[in-house]
Amino acid sequence: MEMGRQGYGFDAERYRNWSKHQKEWGSALIAQMALRGDESVIDLGCGDGVLTAKIAGLVPRGDVLGVDASSSMIEAARRSETGNLRFQVLDVNHMPFIAQFDVVFSNAALHWITDHRSLLRSIHQALRPEGRIYLNFAADGNCSNLFRIEREEMASERFHRYFEDFRWPWFMPVVEEYSQMVEGTGFHEVQVSGQVADRTFTREELVNWIEQPSIVPLLEHLRNEEVREDFRRRVVERMIEETRQPDGSFFEAFRRINVIASK
Repeated sequence: MEMGRQGYGFDAERYRNWSKHQKEWGSALIAQMALRGDESVIDLGCGDGVLTAKIAGLVPRGDVLGVDASSSMIEAARRSETGNLRFQVLDVNHMPFIAQFDVVFSNAALHWITDHRSLLRSIHQALRPEGRIYLNFAADGNCSNLFRIEREEMASERFHRYFEDFRWPWFMPVVEEYSQMVEGTGFHEVQVSGQVADRTFTREELVNWIEQPSIVPLLEHLRNEEVREDFRRRVVERMIEETRQPDGSFFEAFRRINVIASK
């Protein structure tokens, strides 16, 4: 879930408990990697490190580095460090790596980076010749209910003055446009595809998903505790009311972009 997340105050333990769908997407991406077992891999926005550890098990003769801007996430991830697996707090906007990795992997994280032209150049630079990228993150149309409600509340008479200098923290591109961006960075054998991954939640799942991580950047922008709690309550209550399905579940639209390419 994380990374150019500016070091937001994410709750790693809570995220681990309520990130089932992120883990499903990441496991599907890992299944496409066809690893030999000796690669050097970096996981960008590794979160709690569960998927990073899974990759490490597939490269027993290689090594894996998981990086994330959230110190809470890295603290949790380090509990699974082994001989070929390590973790590091790092803002992916400022990667120092040059020709160091055979594979760059990222799942449910890169929509937290707003400048993808710079990001793709850094990824390209971090790869060794013939290196590969496997990326999955949010695409245009993702979380349409939550984002609509958040934006409406942000623009409301109650809250608009608190968000006058707020910068939207997510980048969720149109699939076709992103494919051109990847090719323009110098990658070849580019495969960029979209995925509809709509999901229904129980009420408990919905509330926990909203609160960790989906509303965190907005709440951290609000300095007044009373205002922060009022905003959180309004968003949660409206999501419960407006996404409820006839069977009692709660719906949200998820749109993903999958990127596979070679240097």
